[in-house]
Amino acid sequence: MAVVMLQGTGSDVGKSVLVAGLCRVFANRGMRVRPFKPQNMSNNAAAAEFPQGCPPRMAGIEKAEAHKDARCFQRREFVADKPYKQNCQGRQFCGGEIGRAQALQALACRVKPSVDMNPVLLKPQTDTGAQVIVQGEVYGFLNAKDFNTKRTPLLGAVLESFERLRGGSEIVVVEGAGSPAETNLRSGDIANMGFARAAGVPVILVGDIDRGGVIASIVGTKAVLDAEDAAFVKGFIINKFRGNVTLFDGGYKTIEQATNWRGLGIVPWLNAARSLPAEDAVPGDLRSAGAVTIAVPVMPHIANFDDIDALEAESAVRVVRARPGQALPGDARLVILPGSKATISDLAFLRAQGWDIDLAAHIRRGGYVLGICGGYQMLGKTISDPLGIEGEPVTVEGLGLLPVHTKLDEEKRVSDVRGVSLPGHIPFRGYEIHCGRTEAPPDLPPLLELEDGSTDGIASADGHICGCYIHRLFDDPRQRSVWLEMLGASSDGIDQDMRVDAALDAIALALEGCLNIEGILEIANSA
Repeated sequence: MAVVMLQGTGSDVGKSVLVAGLCRVFANRGMRVRPFKPQNMSNNAAAAEFPQGCPPRMAGIEKAEAHKDARCFQRREFVADKPYKQNCQGRQFCGGEIGRAQALQALACRVKPSVDMNPVLLKPQTDTGAQVIVQGEVYGFLNAKDFNTKRTPLLGAVLESFERLRGGSEIVVVEGAGSPAETNLRSGDIANMGFARAAGVPVILVGDIDRGGVIASIVGTKAVLDAEDAAFVKGFIINKFRGNVTLFDGGYKTIEQATNWRGLGIVPWLNAARSLPAEDAVPGDLRSAGAVTIAVPVMPHIANFDDIDALEAESAVRVVRARPGQALPGDARLVILPGSKATISDLAFLRAQGWDIDLAAHIRRGGYVLGICGGYQMLGKTISDPLGIEGEPVTVEGLGLLPVHTKLDEEKRVSDVRGVSLPGHIPFRGYEIHCGRTEAPPDLPPLLELEDGSTDGIASADGHICGCYIHRLFDDPRQRSVWLEMLGASSDGIDQDMRVDAALDAIALALEGCLNIEGILEIANSA
C-alpha cells in the first residue's frame, strides 16, 4: 500500500486543493485512493459514515491511560464503552463529523466520506479554546494553553483510523496542518512530522509562491527541522504560480541544491479551485452585480459557510458578506443567518454590530430571512444553555422573529438527509450537524419534510421568515430555483455537485500536466 503526505510551509498554501486534485488523479487511473488528515481545525464540517464493524468509539484513546486524567477536556467525561451510532434515533443515516475539506477529498476519490478520513477535528468555539471531535464524535473541550501537552493521547485514535484506511486502499494521500516549521508546536504534534514519523509516511513539502518568499520558506523549513524530521521529506512542490514558469528555473534549482530535496513540479494558479468549497476562511464576494442581492452577516464563529456556494454560482445572484463594521445592504431581497459554532456569543456580536436593527428594517421593506442551524436558533424567542455547552449556563433572548425556543444539549445530531420543502414538495438534499433541540408551536407549518417522515424548521405565516437545521439546502437546483423565483430571479439550473465534480476533473488534468506524478507515486511506494 502506497502513502504520501503533503505538508506546507504555512497555512493556506493550497494543500487541501492539491490533495483533492491528486486523489482525483489516482482515482482516474483506476486506483483505490483515500484521503487522510490526522488533525484539522475548522468550523466547516460535513457528515461522514462510521467504519463498518467498528469497536466502541475511540479505542485508540482508550489505550492511552494518561488521557483519562486529562482535565483540559472539560465538558464531557471519557466513556470508554460508549458505542458508535449513539444518536441515530431511527434515521436512515447516522454519522459523525469531519472537516469539509476531507469530505471534498472523498468526493475526489469517488467514495463516501468516513470519519476515519479526519479522526481529530478541532472546532474553535472561543478565542482560547475548541471543541474536540474524535473519530466523528464530540469528545470534549480543549483550551489553547493545553494544546501542546494534552493532544498527544489523540495519536492513538489517529493511527487507528489511518490503519483502517490503509487496509482498504491502494494509496492514501495525507494532508498536514499548518507547517512543520512551527517548531514551538513540535512537542506532542500529531498533525505533521509527529504523525509522519509515527506512521512511517514520506512527505512532500508545498510552498506558495503567490504570497512571495517561497525559496526562503522551503529552504528555511529544512533549516529548522531536526535531522530525523527532515529525513522524511522527499520532495517539494511550488504552488499557485502565475506567469511564465521558466522565470523560476533558477529559484527551483536553488531550492533543490539547498535542501537536497527532489523538485516535483510547479503548479499554476488553478482557477477551477474557485468552484470548490472553501475550507477555513470565508471567501470574498464573487461578483459586484446581480438581479438579486443576498446578504450574509459574517460572525466570528461562522460555521458551514459553504451553504451559500450554490447560490453565489448563480449569475442572477450577488452575495454580499457583511463584515464587522458594515451594514446589511438595503437592497437585499434575502438575508441568510448562517450556522455558528457559538450561537449565543455570535448572537451578541450580531446585536453589537447593529445587524438586528438592519434586519428589522429589511423585514419592514418586505424582505425575506432564512436562518440555518445556529442562525435558525437566533431567530427564535429564547436560547437556553443549561449545561454550559457554549460557556457558562445561561438563557438569552433571541431575535424573536420566529415563535420557537431552543435548548442546547450534549447530544449532537449528525446526519445526511433528503426530503422536500413545504408547500410544493420540492426536493432537497443536505445534512445536519447540531447540538440543540428547537421547539415550534404546532399551528405553524414546518419548512421541510424529511424522507423518514419527520419534519424540520418553521416558516412565519406570511412565509417571509424561515429557519431550519439543514445545511446545503440550495445544492439541489430544483430547490434553489424555487427560492430564486420567490426573490424575483431565474436560476441557471446548475447542479452544485456536478459543478464541484467538474472542477475536480479540471484540477486533476492540470496536475497531470505540471507535476511529476510518477515521481510522487515512487515516493508513495517507498513508505
